Amino acid sequence: MAIIYIENKPYQAPEGKNLLNACLSLGFNIPYFCWHPALGSVGACRQCAVKKYRDESDTRGQIVMSCMEQVAGGLRISIDDPEVREFRASIIEWLMANHPHDCPVCDEGGECHLQDMTVMAGHAYRRYRFKKRTYANQELGPFINHEMNRCIQCYRCVRFYRDYAGGRDLEVFSAHDHVYFGRHDHGTLESEFSGNLAEVCPTGVFTDKTLKKHYTRKWDLQSAASVCVHCGLGCNTLVAERYGSVRRILSRYNGAVNGYFLCDRGRFGYEFLSSAKRIRRAAKRNSASGAMEPADKKIILRSIKEIIAGGRVIGIGSPRASVESNFALRRLVGPDNFYSGMSAAEEELTALSIRIMKSGCASFPSLRETEKADAVFVLGEDVTNTAPMLALALRQSVKNRAAASLKKNRIPEWDNGSLCVIKDEEPGPLFVASLLPTRLDDAATRIFRGSPTQIARLGQAVAHAVNENLPAVSGLEQAVAKLAEEIARELTEASAPLVVSGAGCLSGPVMEAAANIAAALAAVNPRAGLFLALPESNSFGLGLLSGKPLDQAFQRAEKGEVRAAIILENDLYRRSEKKRVDRFREQCRHVIVLDFIDTATAAKAEIILPTAPFAEADGTLVNNEGRGQRFYRVMDPEEDCRPGWRMLAEIMEYAGIGDAGQWTTIDDIIAGLCAEEPELQGMREIAPPAEFRIYGQRVPRQPHRYSGRTAMKAHEDIHEHKPALDFDSPLTFSMEGFRSGPPPSLIPFYWSAGWNSVHALNKFQAEIGGPLRGGDPGIRMVGSSHKNFEYFKPAPVTPTPGGREYLLVPYFRIFGSEELSVLSPSIAGRIPGNLLLMNESDAKRIGAGNGSLVRVAVADAGASLAVKIDPGIPEGVAGYPAGMPGVEFMNLPAWGAITEGG
Repeated sequence: MAIIYIENKPYQAPEGKNLLNACLSLGFNIPYFCWHPALGSVGACRQCAVKKYRDESDTRGQIVMSCMEQVAGGLRISIDDPEVREFRASIIEWLMANHPHDCPVCDEGGECHLQDMTVMAGHAYRRYRFKKRTYANQELGPFINHEMNRCIQCYRCVRFYRDYAGGRDLEVFSAHDHVYFGRHDHGTLESEFSGNLAEVCPTGVFTDKTLKKHYTRKWDLQSAASVCVHCGLGCNTLVAERYGSVRRILSRYNGAVNGYFLCDRGRFGYEFLSSAKRIRRAAKRNSASGAMEPADKKIILRSIKEIIAGGRVIGIGSPRASVESNFALRRLVGPDNFYSGMSAAEEELTALSIRIMKSGCASFPSLRETEKADAVFVLGEDVTNTAPMLALALRQSVKNRAAASLKKNRIPEWDNGSLCVIKDEEPGPLFVASLLPTRLDDAATRIFRGSPTQIARLGQAVAHAVNENLPAVSGLEQAVAKLAEEIARELTEASAPLVVSGAGCLSGPVMEAAANIAAALAAVNPRAGLFLALPESNSFGLGLLSGKPLDQAFQRAEKGEVRAAIILENDLYRRSEKKRVDRFREQCRHVIVLDFIDTATAAKAEIILPTAPFAEADGTLVNNEGRGQRFYRVMDPEEDCRPGWRMLAEIMEYAGIGDAGQWTTIDDIIAGLCAEEPELQGMREIAPPAEFRIYGQRVPRQPHRYSGRTAMKAHEDIHEHKPALDFDSPLTFSMEGFRSGPPPSLIPFYWSAGWNSVHALNKFQAEIGGPLRGGDPGIRMVGSSHKNFEYFKPAPVTPTPGGREYLLVPYFRIFGSEELSVLSPSIAGRIPGNLLLMNESDAKRIGAGNGSLVRVAVADAGASLAVKIDPGIPEGVAGYPAGMPGVEFMNLPAWGAITEGG
């Protein structure tokens, strides 16, 4: 640490740190625009000026840009010197010269960084009286609204979109004194991270188009901390509502998980909460007409009690339901009758992932830590589509070799201009081995395409090249063997190598090969890491509850051992073949579905009980790295809806089962869970208990400027209604309470005096860009203090069937493959067609071309799809659109027939 002097007072700051970052970390207010903690410095806006002095005898000093100045011992600066204050005021006056006077109607009003910095810089009166520059706006798709007249040319948008996220269709265009940020023409932004422009932009140029459809002023939003439910990474979010409907999602900073950003699925997928497919009323099937009819919940509970009393009841859980809800279902039916509800492949791979993590074969970095890797090998995973924020992190990892070069030349790594130049000349090694082309290929050093078996064999060859004591892989082509040696060399020479794999290609041998490589590397380098992606928000948490495979439930039903099934937040038609699920339904006399979405499974239920989704419930999700994280409801559920665990507790209490009557709060069910599951003891520490108070006060979900509390329900009563009570958390549905620095897991929104925009986050961090004060939310539930890893055997070569059979492998889409987000209108606008991806020679062999309709058949499942020719697909392999709307489930990868004609 260096000693620096600010206004002649000594402070400690990290040597070599960006001076602006250091000053903000120390609590000083310096206005800035172009700088962003994740994007580094370019010195474009000149707004962060301070005065620098040679020594204590220097009384004149010189004006420097703090974002371009390094912290060094003895550095002396002034932030409040009159000359530098006047300089900053003049800079913002020129920036505002062409800015419209539209704050009252601007979508960003009240949460605008430009407003905050204008006040902070002291600019209060506009002297410019001439015509302003104006621009035409562009249509940029369903996510982002464009209002170019508000631009102050800070360049943040293109630096994030192009340099950070790897997008190519947003650019800066300039002529004379006109600078324009947009696309070459109208059109949807192609990047999967475009929504971050709404938070990155310091003005109202890029704003959330989904919020605009049901706009609410930012100070009138009630917010709560939550966790994204659309993949297994567990990104942290802030959910905001008004009038009983969710209006937007923002990124909630977590220095160990998603940092400052979100993918577009996580940001805009929330609209499913208002979908017409929401289930809000309890219903029972009329035995005479066969129609589902709304029913009183007491009548339904009585029916369920009778069904349970009849015996032979099983419970089917879900990887999208919380740990508490799955545990409550297990308690209701008993451990011997509890089934995970995952597909056979997902069940196997989740169990394998947990087993590998417990083995301690290598370090298991957090999502944010993957950015620090200096050599990466992605094995079998299309991360952009299965774990999008991991793809964003890996794009940062390729800069680390350039950062090391900067350091050798005494250039700080936060100098973004220099970093981008060197990164293009010296990109870090990133190897991608995948079934099909991926969105990360443009950043890859080398690319390998193959079947799951071929990818696994490449991985085992890499492991052997790292550690010659491991079995060699026989029969490799010379080019593949040479590639394996190259990958092994780069990983071995790296200081922080990383292997990435997961459930994306639905292959256990691929994940095993990744574990072997990581273990071989870790034997000589303790910094070697392994990152395993899982498909759903609570796949890992469900795996820890040790439910039985879904296939076993089907087998029991076929033997007549199942009389009734209680299905929790799960559509079985997404987990197994349609014919098999239909047969299971016929074999069950009673099917009870608890869900918040009307699915194909719910459509065939006898009884439906509505559960509450993440915005209306409290619970815990465990992400792919075993990190347990709490989410809080932002509003009370409507009508008959209840959190899944609470609904199941009501059933147990009514049926007289166990001690569920004592489960009055979420803390009660967590206590019961911890008593039965030693591995989940950490759940007690994830978040403060419901009775937690700060100076006797709860934490308010509403900002202090929240308005309209009486008007919102004036149609019911002219008096202000009493706020809803929250028995499950220390939060309150009110603006009254303690709002100054709550524990990180409870923070409902970021605000500090003078900081109304998302940059108020600065005041909640221990260090800008570092962890939150009090530590980042979440606790790792699984760890290994010793290594007991046994290397997996190489995958055998699988025989290729003759005839016209092809290896059908799954491919996923960030927009379309996930069950909930497809119900969001904005996401639906980005869903591509259901296409079968084929190599041109394979398509010709069956007489098909681009757009031709073909019939795909695997075992009892089949589908008619249009063909898309893709030269990046290996011969003999075809890509099947897994999880897409209207596409039947197939147990892949598998050999199947493809014939011309639908």
